[in-house]
Amino acid sequence: ASDANILVLGESGTGKEVVARYIHQNSARSGCQFMDLNCHAIAETVLESELFGHEKGSFTGALSRRIGRIEAADRGTLFLDEIGDIPLAMQAKLLKTIENKRLYRMGGNEEIEVDFRLVAATNKDLEQEIGEGRFREDFYYRISTITIHIPPLRSRREDLPLLIDYFFKKSQNEMKKPIRKIDSQVTEFLLNYDYPGNVRELKNIIERLVVLSEEGIVEKDYLPASERGEKR
Repeated sequence: ASDANILVLGESGTGKEVVARYIHQNSARSGCQFMDLNCHAIAETVLESELFGHEKGSFTGALSRRIGRIEAADRGTLFLDEIGDIPLAMQAKLLKTIENKRLYRMGGNEEIEVDFRLVAATNKDLEQEIGEGRFREDFYYRISTITIHIPPLRSRREDLPLLIDYFFKKSQNEMKKPIRKIDSQVTEFLLNYDYPGNVRELKNIIERLVVLSEEGIVEKDYLPASERGEKR
């Protein structure tokens, strides 16, 4: 319940975006836009337009004005996933926008005021990235007023029974395939596997088990051969 910038850290698949959305839903901005952008998935040449928008004719192919993600997040929350992949030059431009809450669209001369709350996430070690010259130290301190570390699933096994039950119920409802029996070896595997892909991998494994189930029975043979009863 604040406007503090938040940095969510954790391995891929731990649920960083889920945490970001939870923060937004429980903030005073919950009635406004949650605008997200995966910075790793956007080419460097396109990233500036995605973030700041552009005016018509500002570059070849800019046939109309476009509102960027920052401007679209006005009065809401801007979630920048994989922020560790943003190039240094863009970090400097973002830093200024975060500090001043003002921006210029590409090719524009009008200064635009924006009111957004920043939540960022990354699976990178940003202190190491700073030491190796790939991440600005001043940018790091600006985005990390509050830092939340999400531990990998293998370090919080007490969550597994709840998550397993949740994803089985979710998959059954979505696929309309009721499950009446789960092989004890499947349960043992799900409780003891190390999940290098974290919660995302657990979700995918359970979805596959439900898809392949026959007559409401989940058997060990439905696990991929590389995972049957073996820890990684």
